[in-house]
Amino acid sequence: MDISIVIPLLNEAESLPEMHEWIKRVMDKEGFSYEILFVDDGSVDCSWAVIKRLKEKYREVKAIRFRKNYGKSPALHCAFQRTQGNVVITMDADLQDSPEEIPELYRMITEEKYDMVSGWKKKRYDPISKTLPTKLFNAIARKFSGIRLHDFNCGLKAYNREVVKNIEIYNDMHRWIPFLSKNAGFTKIGEKEVHHQARKYGQTKFGLDRFTNGYLDLFTLWFLSKFGKKPMHFFGLIGSLIFIVGLVAILGVIGIKAYALYKGILAPLITNTPYFYIALTCMIIGTQLFLAGFIGELITRNAADRNQYNIAEELI
Repeated sequence: MDISIVIPLLNEAESLPEMHEWIKRVMDKEGFSYEILFVDDGSVDCSWAVIKRLKEKYREVKAIRFRKNYGKSPALHCAFQRTQGNVVITMDADLQDSPEEIPELYRMITEEKYDMVSGWKKKRYDPISKTLPTKLFNAIARKFSGIRLHDFNCGLKAYNREVVKNIEIYNDMHRWIPFLSKNAGFTKIGEKEVHHQARKYGQTKFGLDRFTNGYLDLFTLWFLSKFGKKPMHFFGLIGSLIFIVGLVAILGVIGIKAYALYKGILAPLITNTPYFYIALTCMIIGTQLFLAGFIGELITRNAADRNQYNIAEELI
């Protein structure tokens, strides 16, 4: 099969027939063999009834329905496990992504050998309250990930089959699929400028919480990519440095007290100086961080996937 098209959705009943017809028109024109996998993420409208009608009429339609709203990441994860196409395309169900982009995305994956191609909606039809935070979000993402993409969160993306079978999307990590792909060893990540359309039906699912959650997820990914297999290198190093600072400080305080006693000079009690408490705090925090790294090493040592690696090719 050439292409698997994955469409996660939440309360998009009005858009689905038009979306399917548009995709079918493009696919038939290009002569692709394909499947369309809808993932109903706990819709409370008649989206599932619409999908069932499409399934009865068209063989290429497949679908998953969640009992409740879990989020886009679980929807993509479940869909990726079931895809059969050599190239996987993800799209939003709100008709803001154009299926006319699919043939070129497919060509970039199959002919230019990209592992992944992300859409870039250079000209957007969103309010400024959404576009400005998005630009800041993407600028920070480029800095942390080292991936030169203008739009990390664009729903229209294309993947080589091997990518979706070797990455795990969880929590809200769908925003960081390029970063996840890079961490898994799929480093040829491209970008294509795509057409963006204004929403035709329904209401946007956009919320400001995506930015706070997104930054936390980005830091988590950055940390895991550098120290996920070796937490002691992070916590142990910082903890040791803080402990040494505290140790040097407390030795200095004791040294000043000892010198005063040796010279017969009246000196204040060690516990009366703020430096004693600063030194003690540094030593306690340093010890805790060192132990956190040690515990992290014990956990990773006993993890089931500690020696699992993505093998590109094998000759035996």
